[in-house]
Amino acid sequence: MTARSIVIDPITRLEGHGKIHLFLDEAGGLANAYFQVPELRGFEVFCRNRPVEEMPRITTRICGVCPEAHHLASVKAADAVYGVTPPRAALKLRELMYNGFFAGDHTTHFFALGGPDFVVGPDAPKAERNILGVVAKVGLGLGAEVIRQRARGQRVVQIIGGKALHPVTALPGGMSKRVTKEEQQELVQIGREMVEFAKTTIKVFEDIVLANPAYVDLITSEMYSLRTYSIGLVDQQGRVTFYDGRIRIVDPDGREFGSYAPAEYLDHLAETVLPYTYLKYPYLKRVGWKGMVEGADSGVYRATPMSRLNVSSGMATPLAQEQYQRLYATLTGDGSGSTPVHATLAIHWARVVELVFACEAVLEQAQDEEIRSDRIHTPPTAVVGEGVGVVEAPRGLLTHHYKTDDKGFIREANLIVGTTNNNAAISMSIKKAAAGLIGAGREVQDATLNMIEMAFRAYDPCFGCATHSLPGQMPLEVTVRGPKGEIIDRLRQN
Repeated sequence: MTARSIVIDPITRLEGHGKIHLFLDEAGGLANAYFQVPELRGFEVFCRNRPVEEMPRITTRICGVCPEAHHLASVKAADAVYGVTPPRAALKLRELMYNGFFAGDHTTHFFALGGPDFVVGPDAPKAERNILGVVAKVGLGLGAEVIRQRARGQRVVQIIGGKALHPVTALPGGMSKRVTKEEQQELVQIGREMVEFAKTTIKVFEDIVLANPAYVDLITSEMYSLRTYSIGLVDQQGRVTFYDGRIRIVDPDGREFGSYAPAEYLDHLAETVLPYTYLKYPYLKRVGWKGMVEGADSGVYRATPMSRLNVSSGMATPLAQEQYQRLYATLTGDGSGSTPVHATLAIHWARVVELVFACEAVLEQAQDEEIRSDRIHTPPTAVVGEGVGVVEAPRGLLTHHYKTDDKGFIREANLIVGTTNNNAAISMSIKKAAAGLIGAGREVQDATLNMIEMAFRAYDPCFGCATHSLPGQMPLEVTVRGPKGEIIDRLRQN
């Protein structure tokens, strides 16, 4: 057999664009695998010279999937640029809006993007591996409830953020819109409905995934395992939080490796680039970039829902805490969470735990009378000139870093997006899954390629958010093809 290659282009059920290039050896085994992102978004460049107070509105346009994440990371950075602390009511409104967004976003991935691989099956016909296939399997009633849950999350964002997509109400020093008594009552009702949906989601996961031994074996298999560091945001009690806290890092054995405030991120993280993709590769600065290899000697880390659980002491709401303990008891034998889980497909399960937490948090926070306060903004009075804002996007840690002049105009911007954190891990997970699925004498079928895609899909990647270039010349290749697909010319730059 002669050596050949397989290209999965485009990869499916993700946000953005990407392709996988698999190279086989002469015996038919995997020689190498490359994950490429061919799109470029230059937000770090064209945000320069903008007033910093415009950034929370500009950066929401990076992505229509998680504009709320960019809105809040950006406004937290702008708070720091002006050296202003928002009133408590404003912080509570921001966090409530964010939990509502999380509840809707995790619902989308679990049921529409990741769900088809489990609900319909990884080897089901291609035409059935989608949301319509999921609805056909679970019934129209649950399908309609998923749509209603998405609407609930968007309504929370609309009430607090002013718009169901691309919110506009967070501004340096607080918020521009208060919540009325009627709106609070609606938020409480939404929270109650969300908690019921969370219980339904737990039941679906139990019945379809955990009750299927083949799926449990797949989740715990070596080809879907990756031993890396974990990173995530934790509150003062060490529990999972999405809006505010310290960043904690644990090594592959669960020992604390580092802990830092958002403004200290450059002491802990660095980035490198490779020539065949527009995504940067963050790594732990103290360990260094050793290439895409596993283990404590590699600077590769993961920032996923599972990573957030790995670095935490638990969840802040009761039902989510029960599910947290169940996950760890099942996968490690220890419900305390002290032993990290490195199973890539377990990220889906961790996402369910976080969905439950977000729903419970919406109900709890919506009942806080202080969210109706008129004291929701502290006007800025000075310009510090530099600020860092960090939140947990559904896909991982999101960092916005702005440097301004003395009038608050952006001179330098750096964004490390959730999916950017996971770039190396995604590439490694794809290669490891491909190596386990492709071998001499095995026919590479459509189901095989889908199971390779499952390795990246667990990360719920958003490549539209993640592709930002480092300063310098942009590498570019343009392939010109004829009407029959034949290559006519290739143009290369750098």
